[in-house]
Amino acid sequence: MTDHRAEANAVSGQPLLKKKPKRNLYAIGCAILASMTSILLGYDIGVMSGASIYIQEDLKITDVEVEILIGILNLYSLIGSAAAGRTSDWIGRRYTIVFAGAIFFTGALLMGFATNFAFLMVGRFVAGIGVGYALMIAPVYNAEVSPASSRGALTSFPEVFVNIGILLGYVANYAFSGLPIDLGWRLMLGVGVFPSVILAVGVLTMPESPRWLVMQGRLGDAKHVLDKTSDSLEEAQLRLADIKEAAGIPEHCTEDVVQVPKHSHGEEVWKELLLHPTPPVRHILMAAIGFHFFQQLSGIDALVLYSPRIFEKAGITDSSTLLLATVAVGFSKTVFTLIAIGFLDRVGRRPLLLTSVAGMIASLLCLGTSLTIVDHENEKMMWATVVCLTMVLAYVGFFSIGMGPIAWVYSSEIFPLKLRAQGCSMGTAVNRIMSGVLTMTFITLYKAITMGGTFFLYGAIATVGWVFFYTMLPETQGRTLEDMEVLFGKFWRWREGYALLRNKRAVVC
Repeated sequence: MTDHRAEANAVSGQPLLKKKPKRNLYAIGCAILASMTSILLGYDIGVMSGASIYIQEDLKITDVEVEILIGILNLYSLIGSAAAGRTSDWIGRRYTIVFAGAIFFTGALLMGFATNFAFLMVGRFVAGIGVGYALMIAPVYNAEVSPASSRGALTSFPEVFVNIGILLGYVANYAFSGLPIDLGWRLMLGVGVFPSVILAVGVLTMPESPRWLVMQGRLGDAKHVLDKTSDSLEEAQLRLADIKEAAGIPEHCTEDVVQVPKHSHGEEVWKELLLHPTPPVRHILMAAIGFHFFQQLSGIDALVLYSPRIFEKAGITDSSTLLLATVAVGFSKTVFTLIAIGFLDRVGRRPLLLTSVAGMIASLLCLGTSLTIVDHENEKMMWATVVCLTMVLAYVGFFSIGMGPIAWVYSSEIFPLKLRAQGCSMGTAVNRIMSGVLTMTFITLYKAITMGGTFFLYGAIATVGWVFFYTMLPETQGRTLEDMEVLFGKFWRWREGYALLRNKRAVVC
């Protein structure tokens, strides 16, 4: 029955819930608490953009060591994101979030008390594992707890909190910049312990994911959570039936605790994902990995982490003014991500994404042009400085209204239930690898091909990404998570799938 309903939805192109329901405040509260884990990554990104200036001066490290210090956390986070899928299937989504906060707390303490470069790298290693856990688990939890009508908005919450964390990091840089150098950067990094403590306490008040509960055979607990997080009791029953079917539990099983046919702690999942994937799973995996690949290689972390260097190149030389300009970048990212939340479940993923990437491409080309002009002029040009600042703000604004939040929304909602945790961890791993490559090569790259040339390169990569998104990614707005396999499997010919399903429905009717 579920397959026929999903097929009918895909054929008609209409979401399952046609009447717009009221916002479910309980689901929103759960999503906010889970998404607070993303503050950990955001704060680290924001604070390192300014702290690295003072660390380099205090510890007398080279530009290459600065690149490694900034970018290595992304590679360390691979350990966390790789382990997060299995961990969350084992102990649950909720306690995995608490675990992430505890690891980051330890890493922040180590960085705050670091006395040399090696000690600092140990702290980066520990914090990176916590960030990897946090990045993977928050979107998964939000997707699994959210009703279909607001899944896009709630699943984008982690991106909102990443940007809030970035803004807090920028503010910390500015606030502590007047202190002695050896104390200032340590306080910038050390105060990161506070978000992790607040996170661990807050998460304990939220329920476990209903999909994880069903995977453990705890139908009574899952029904209780679904009743509170769905837009209606009818939708709660429908969601429970879909999850039971995906978990292999017969429809007639209504006891509070049942035996699950395939008790999933991650066994056999990698084989289904990588060795013997069905066409829909192969398409889903390609879409998720490609999304995260292009999200990072289009240059976002380079602009955020190295914005002081970019503004200095554009002609802003005063350190306080540089840090204040970075606060403007964090403010722009946060505001535009909040705007995106209002459109994700109204406009849809594809229109926002394609518009976002097109704006990013235009901003990168204008930024590259203005920086190239600055490179070839001996005198400071105020108009070029203004253009550079404006284009950086425009770029992060376009990124935050589409590419930023939709990457996590899309990749967390398209995987089947059994493959979701591991599939999302793969997407997160690719995201962090590409971010590490980007941030660990930016200084070397702009010294080799100029800063303007670097942003032309990012613009070219973003252009290829736009073509990939246009050809490979179907719209998922308003679908139940169990409908996704109907939408995927045709790759770049996914529109033909709609036509085939329409013909099949016409024959049935």
